[in-house]
Amino acid sequence: MSLRRMTPIATLSGLLGLTIVAAAGAAQEFHSAWPEDATRVWVGPEYWANRLQDWRIAGGRLECVESRPTKPMRTVHLLTRCLGKRRGVLQMSVRTGVIEGAAPLSEQTWSGFLIGAGGQELDYRAAALVHHSPGRGGGLIAAINGRGELVFRDNTGPTRQDVFPLLTVQSRQGSAAPRRGGEDIELRLEAAPTGSAYTLTLSAHDHATSQLLGRVTLGDVEPQRLVGNVALVSHVGPQQGGARYWFRDWQVSGSKVERHDERRFGPILCAQHTLSDGTLKITAQLPPLGADDTPTARLDVRYSGDEPWQAVASEKIVAPGWTVPFRVEKWDSSRDAQYRIIYSLREPGGKATDYQWRGRIRRDPVDKRTVVVAAFTGNSNCGTGADRTRGANTAARRWTLDNIWFPHADIVRHVKAHRPDLLVFTGDQVYNSNSPTATERTPEDKAQLDYLYKWYLWCWAYADLVRDTPVVCLPDDHDVFHGNIWGWSGRKSPEGNQNNGGYLMSPEFVNIVERTQTSHLPDPYDPTPVEQGIGVYYTAMNYGGISFAVLEDRKFKSPPTLVQDAEIRDGHIMTPDYDPKNADVPGATLLGDRQLKFLRDWAADWRGASMKVALSQTLFANLQTREGRLDKDLDSNAWPQWGRKRALHELRRGFAFMICGDQHLGSIIHHGIDEWNEAGYSLCVPSIANYYLRFWEPAEPGRNRKPGMPAYTGEFLDGLGNRITVWAVANPKRPQQLTDEERARRPLELHRKAPGYGIVRLSKNEGTITIECWPRHAGPKDRKAQYPGWPLTIRMEDNYGREPAAYLPTLKFSGIENPVVQVIDEMDDDIVYTLRVRGTSFRPKVFRRGTYTVRIGEPGTPGMRILNNVHTVRGDEKQVISVRF
Repeated sequence: MSLRRMTPIATLSGLLGLTIVAAAGAAQEFHSAWPEDATRVWVGPEYWANRLQDWRIAGGRLECVESRPTKPMRTVHLLTRCLGKRRGVLQMSVRTGVIEGAAPLSEQTWSGFLIGAGGQELDYRAAALVHHSPGRGGGLIAAINGRGELVFRDNTGPTRQDVFPLLTVQSRQGSAAPRRGGEDIELRLEAAPTGSAYTLTLSAHDHATSQLLGRVTLGDVEPQRLVGNVALVSHVGPQQGGARYWFRDWQVSGSKVERHDERRFGPILCAQHTLSDGTLKITAQLPPLGADDTPTARLDVRYSGDEPWQAVASEKIVAPGWTVPFRVEKWDSSRDAQYRIIYSLREPGGKATDYQWRGRIRRDPVDKRTVVVAAFTGNSNCGTGADRTRGANTAARRWTLDNIWFPHADIVRHVKAHRPDLLVFTGDQVYNSNSPTATERTPEDKAQLDYLYKWYLWCWAYADLVRDTPVVCLPDDHDVFHGNIWGWSGRKSPEGNQNNGGYLMSPEFVNIVERTQTSHLPDPYDPTPVEQGIGVYYTAMNYGGISFAVLEDRKFKSPPTLVQDAEIRDGHIMTPDYDPKNADVPGATLLGDRQLKFLRDWAADWRGASMKVALSQTLFANLQTREGRLDKDLDSNAWPQWGRKRALHELRRGFAFMICGDQHLGSIIHHGIDEWNEAGYSLCVPSIANYYLRFWEPAEPGRNRKPGMPAYTGEFLDGLGNRITVWAVANPKRPQQLTDEERARRPLELHRKAPGYGIVRLSKNEGTITIECWPRHAGPKDRKAQYPGWPLTIRMEDNYGREPAAYLPTLKFSGIENPVVQVIDEMDDDIVYTLRVRGTSFRPKVFRRGTYTVRIGEPGTPGMRILNNVHTVRGDEKQVISVRF
């Protein structure tokens, strides 16, 4: 285990940096210990509960609080112990009973154990989500049912997630009796080798008297069925108001048990940070804690391993959401620093244990020649080829080896190899419908916990990636439990229909999402909340000599109901032969006036910046087709068209490159406004895991495409009439298009859909931007593995590709290199553009003949030079103006 893992400070393995896989003997024994005097939702760092909102600890025991009919079993997986491949024995026991007030019980409800979950092939984190798995990897259930019978069931069922084939059952002629409230039964499970197989024995005892209530045996169990996670299970069954079970004194031991203390998860689940203009902001994510738990956490730093830790901040937990936002001003960004976040967790007997989360704050790479940005979107955790039962508490995905994509360890490994300076998650960090269960929108407290349950999966998957690297997260529609969202300046969604605009969920819910994902960002440009008190986070960030604009392109956007002369289905105009010009209705907004003002100021502010990059959730184009027809999707930033034009106009004033996601389709586009190629380039990154397929397969080839380039590249009008020049697209492959090598890649459903990530290399000295798009199975060593059309290198100046009408005289600088130049049209005092030039000369282009003011120098210093009444010249004139510093 890394020194930086989340561990108790006093744990020897944490101090020595060891990963423990204990040998046979007492070292791997486990005994649960839930505090007698604590009540809280989160059940502890040794466990993962499915789902978060379905369990709690109270009075020293673990309780399942979900009583509605459910198909997926409710499970609590033990993270710090698992069944290894070695031949050996297993002993496991737990006390369990029915929680008072349960409905009459049947053989279709039970409490007990799940063993061998995930098998040999799943990452333990993926295995911890197992509730049912057709095919293999689901494990075995050993339980006592509602009629008091001891049963073994197969959790690797046929197809349906509510069918658990019965393997054996204790005869009811024994001591079995219907279960009831007030009981206290001790279940004991033993597994022992018998020849080349195993024999399992499950027995039930009255805890008070130790009387044997029954015993059942299952023989000829294949050894591979006893590899993987162990868990407790509580199954309500199909009846309304069904059984809820409690557990305590869970014990696990035996030579087949492996110990992995480094797998604890919590109480600090992850930490995100940014560093901008000398201010460090770092947010620690905690789980739902109890009212009597410690209300604060502490941030310590040091600059080398032999220095003592220095406490720099102590902050209160912000609940609900359970975040701890730290802010340190006047940060020394010239040096690497180590950090640790300390939280003191209440343990049994009134004791407290200090847990820590460690990481590194890198020095600002302002002197690095090339800054590397890694970008992502669409964090879906499982595939589409699974049964899905709709309903707030019943829907789930079947977790087979071919559709489990969590925890995305391959993409984490490959992105680390690129050594990025900044991580950008552009949206859908939570894919609400399948991560792994469907959305629970009511009641409010359950909805909030359902979001956190899904968000914690993101933390679990990417915590080691973000602990040492600054990260920007942009919540998108699925993060706030929408399919699409038109935020309409924060209004409540009329009639509870997302297509009417506004937010479906409460403002408290939306603010929790934004706190957990964005509270570590630099302070908002204008923090004034929108309607309903929903906060904002759009902001600027300076890091590595790059100025980033963080946009909210959903929050202020108008709803599609403003387009009243078309049939619209889920944001798509379905009316045949519809003229997209009619959709550009007066009064429709995209970014809104507040963000447009922000962009204008940001584009003109080049203090400490060599290049500019805008980060948005989605693409300023409609790059998708349906059966060869151009799609008209009002969910994209292609609509409203006037709002798109205004946004691109402001962005090109700063020669901004654009990084975005959402579209499930990797692409490079050069955007046009009134003509092609007038504004900036964009990289739309492919999905981490592609849940919703899109294609760009236009019926007609693009105009003016480069020789040898595919027909889907070149100049187009998209479905909403916007001018775009397509340079590259990572279309998914249909099954018949796969090569043998691609067909052999697993999971096939994941990899054939063109998943991956984007890499942008910003070379400040050369003024170039190299755009890369990688399949998730590939890293930098696989140099030829990028999607077709990548990499592409452009010049920063290409992001204002508008053809000039005239020029200003060439500016020759002395006493300064690489100054910032700002060109202002004296006719209306409008800033035409601002940029940092390279070298000691620059010839400004302009788009109207006349006179201009030119500002030259280093912003924020007193030595700026201002040239007034500079007249335009023809392109072939050779006038020079000398500017001395």
